[in-house]
Amino acid sequence: MITIGNCSGFYGDRFSAMRDMLEGGRLDVLTGDYLAELTMLILGKDTIKDPTTGYAKTFLRQVADCLDLALQREVKIVSNAGGLNPAGLVKAIEALGTGAKVAYVDGDDLRGRLDSHPDALTANAYLGAFGIAHALEAGADVVVTGRVTDASVVVGPAIAHHGWKRDSYDELAGAVVAGHVIECGTQATGGNFSGFLTMSPQARARPLGFPVAEIAADGSSIITKQDETGGTVTIDTVTAQLLYEVQGPLYLGPDVTTDLTSIRLAEVGVDRVAISGVTGTPPPATLKVAVNSLGGYRNSAEFVLTGPDIDAKATWLRDQLDAELPIGPDYTWSTYRIPAPDSPTEEGAACILRLNARAADADAVGRALTAPAIELALASYPGFHVTAPPGRPSPFGIYKAAYVRRDRATETVHLPDGSTYEVPSPLAYAEASRASAEKSRTSADASPDVTSRTTGVTPRPTGATSRRALGEVVYARSGDKGGDANLGLWVPQGRPEAAVEWLLETVTPGWVRALLPEAEGLAIDITPLPHLRGVNIVIHDLLGDGVAASTRFDPQAKGLGEWARSRFVDIPEEFL
Repeated sequence: MITIGNCSGFYGDRFSAMRDMLEGGRLDVLTGDYLAELTMLILGKDTIKDPTTGYAKTFLRQVADCLDLALQREVKIVSNAGGLNPAGLVKAIEALGTGAKVAYVDGDDLRGRLDSHPDALTANAYLGAFGIAHALEAGADVVVTGRVTDASVVVGPAIAHHGWKRDSYDELAGAVVAGHVIECGTQATGGNFSGFLTMSPQARARPLGFPVAEIAADGSSIITKQDETGGTVTIDTVTAQLLYEVQGPLYLGPDVTTDLTSIRLAEVGVDRVAISGVTGTPPPATLKVAVNSLGGYRNSAEFVLTGPDIDAKATWLRDQLDAELPIGPDYTWSTYRIPAPDSPTEEGAACILRLNARAADADAVGRALTAPAIELALASYPGFHVTAPPGRPSPFGIYKAAYVRRDRATETVHLPDGSTYEVPSPLAYAEASRASAEKSRTSADASPDVTSRTTGVTPRPTGATSRRALGEVVYARSGDKGGDANLGLWVPQGRPEAAVEWLLETVTPGWVRALLPEAEGLAIDITPLPHLRGVNIVIHDLLGDGVAASTRFDPQAKGLGEWARSRFVDIPEEFL
């Protein structure tokens, strides 16, 4: 068994987590995930200003504080914090003078090499775990990478420890699931968890502990956390993470295709959940590439509407501005809700109406936008005011996914002794499945094509029903994948199996559109996952061109699941 912890789920996570994890208990490897689609865009902008940057500076500061401790405790550190410049990060780590053996993996950066996106700011293929494994086998104390799949920082150490081969598909798939569970840090221990009220006051009173995966030689694992830390690890907290940012029954990665329907969960102790039964098949013949391009500039103005006649006030304001705003930019108005009547506070009697504008030219959404808005301060609806002074336009990026043959990206390991190693393609082991892999088309980091799209009419529940909030019987977790929104719904532990059957039968594209009217007219994929007691839902294009370009109120769909739980549906009374 190998014990692997996580200390970061995003660029900006708890700074003290690396030291906390190193001091909190026995670990073989400590991992950190610092990259996301938005992060790559941020790092790309950094390199425009200074080509020597492009990596996660927070990670470097954490390593400066903790690397001596890691070496003392013989804990390896593996992270994708290298971003766009893993070589530069290695130089910075070596300059700390600890004597640590530092390796890096690159070959993911395809800027200037994609015919479909010749001017991309960033273009990074999602690489796998075998390069990380090779670096560890060669004796590296620290391994940093460019863009690998989030789970790869966990799978690589497991490969190195257990000696798995390219065709150890079930074992690799099991490690991918463990990696997916712990990659987002404390989301596996109660963070962003619909059932947070079921956690004890003591569990919520302390900072949530970061997760740990104990991975066995057969790929099975136990998810846990260190003692004396906050939060909890249960089947439901693990399920929440398993349903996060996936897009179908097959989780296609660069090393293995993982069958999410094969996962079995069991509680085997306090804060200990076992994952078993995971099966894998050969990976697809293509690599997914995350492409970020500069899309232009955007700006906004937020108007406060207070008291009575909200609709009339909003209509008058929009009519006034529509007559004055320049033609050219893309304008959108946010929606709002009517405040509660007889509010005892002014804030409770108010709502926000937001005007968003995007254009290729910064000047088009500068004073050309803000001046007409502010000039109405004494000439529009009663109570006119804005939430902030006029702001300057800011650049935004557009995210797109591309797919390339594996030979377009050469995964290369740079070892501490100065030698390099090119990781061979796994396709030699996967010739038998090449046709199906090509049909799948996509790959990497939880972004497969869904094998089927469900259609049909919502079945009528038998017996008496009540119109109640979905969240009374269902938990949720949601997030973004480019312009698509992912929504996982499941029936928590302790509820009857009949409730699971009801959920699986009830959730159809039409039902989702009724539940979430913003999804009207959009393609929706439904994947039943009965062993996880739930379903995975993908709402295509809900987020437009991705988080960096979206003007949606919740551009990353983080609150989509809780909105869904607040909506009223017909629920069989036997489940209430």
